[in-house]
Amino acid sequence: MCGIAGFLTTSPSSDDLKTLERMTTTISHRGPNGFGYFTDPGVFLGHRRLSVVDLAGGSQPMANEDESAWVIYNGEIFNHAALRPSLEAAGHRYKSHCDTETILHAWE
Repeated sequence: MCGIAGFLTTSPSSDDLKTLERMTTTISHRGPNGFGYFTDPGVFLGHRRLSVVDLAGGSQPMANEDESAWVIYNGEIFNHAALRPSLEAAGHRYKSHCDTETILHAWE
């Protein structure tokens, strides 16, 4: 199982990224294969990856084509391969073979 952590704040400080790093380090046993962060003013999200699908290309956080939407999650989309052709036909461009990307494109 992957691990996710994060927080929102109305009073950002210079220590916020360090706090997020400590949070994800604490759950490193949940995702020993990688980690990533997404930050935006007041938003701090972290991910620890347990690689299951697309071992090389499925790092999170993951963005859509123009980086207007991002996802961090713990789960598996079992029918992502069946959904992909219709999403590609609708104009979505995949960067990986990871099921995570299907969430973004289907949401759009």
